[in-house]
Amino acid sequence: MKWIKFTLDTHSDAVDLLSCMLSEIGVEGIEIEDHVPLSESEKKQMYVDILPDPEFNDGSAKIHFYMEPEQVNPEKVILDVQGIFQEIRRYTNIGKGSISLSETEDKDWMNSWKSFFRPFRAAENVIIKPTWEKNTLSDYSPEHDIVIDIDPGIAFGTGTHETTKLCIQALSRYGCAGKRILDIGCGSGILAIAALKLGAAYAAACDIDEAAVRVAEENMKVNGIASGLYNLYTGDLIQNTAADHSYTFSSPVSPETKESGKLKDQLGGGYDIVVANILADVIIPLSAVVRPHMSENGLFLASGIIDSRADDVERALTETSFSVLAKEKLGEWVCFAAR
Repeated sequence: MKWIKFTLDTHSDAVDLLSCMLSEIGVEGIEIEDHVPLSESEKKQMYVDILPDPEFNDGSAKIHFYMEPEQVNPEKVILDVQGIFQEIRRYTNIGKGSISLSETEDKDWMNSWKSFFRPFRAAENVIIKPTWEKNTLSDYSPEHDIVIDIDPGIAFGTGTHETTKLCIQALSRYGCAGKRILDIGCGSGILAIAALKLGAAYAAACDIDEAAVRVAEENMKVNGIASGLYNLYTGDLIQNTAADHSYTFSSPVSPETKESGKLKDQLGGGYDIVVANILADVIIPLSAVVRPHMSENGLFLASGIIDSRADDVERALTETSFSVLAKEKLGEWVCFAAR
C-alpha cells in the first residue's frame, strides 16, 4: 500500500503552532526537520558520547505527515493547511508557507532492521543468534560454543556493537564459572545471559528503563535460564546511592518486591564480576558507587566508552581506588577491566 506524504515548508518558529492546528484537522502524527541546536538538557537525555555536528540554523523547517489515499481528500487537506498558514502568519514567521505532496511505499519500519541482524560470533566460544533465525553459524561446535538467542525488542543490545562484543569477550576471557554477576544497564539482558551460559552461578541485572527489563526477562526465558538463577530490577543505581556512599545490604529479592527499599539494597553485594556497558558519562560516577557491590577481589568490566573519553574513565577508576588490569579496544570503543 502507498501512503500520501504531505510536506510543509515553514519556519521553526511556527512548528509548535502548526503541530497543534494540524491535529485539529485529523493529522495524528508528524515528523519535524529543522536545524535548531540541541539544548544541554536534550544532550543529556540522548545517552550518546558522539553528538552530530551542529548545522547552520537558518530557521527553515519541514513538517511531514502521512495519510492513506483511500481515507483522505488531498485537495481538502491542502486547502486546510493553506488556511492554517494564513491564520498563523499574523502571529509568527511561517517561512515559505508551502505544502507539497508525494507518494511513499508502506514499510514495516518496526521490523525492517531485522534483515541486518544475523547470527555472528561475539567471542571465540560465544555465538549470538536472533530468535527468528533457525540456524546458527556453519562453524558452530556444540562441544565448544554457547549460543545466545536474542530479540532486543525496543531495548538496546543485539551484541553486534563493538562495546557489547568487548564485554562478552572479557566475560569469556576472565571466566564466569560459579561466579555471581551484576549487569548494570542491562538493556536486552545479553551480558547477564552470556555470563549465565558461561557458567555463572547467579546474575542480577538492572536498567533505568522498565521496557528494557521486560525485554531482558523475555530473553532469559527464550534462552531457558531458570528463574532461580537471576533477578531483574528497574532503577538508577547512581541516583539511589547515599551521598556518603554508605550501604546496608539485604539479600537480593524478586523484582515484584518493590517496597523492599532502594535499588542499592535490593542488589546487595558480593558480586565477583560487575559489568557496565553504558557510556563514559555514566561509568565515571558509577565507579564511585559500585565498589560496595563487589566481592573482595571482584572484577569491574566497564565498556561503552568512546576512545576520546578513555583517559577520563581511566582517571576516574584510579581515583576511586581501582587498579586497571586491561584496556581493550575495538574500533573506536574501549573496555576496561579493573579490580
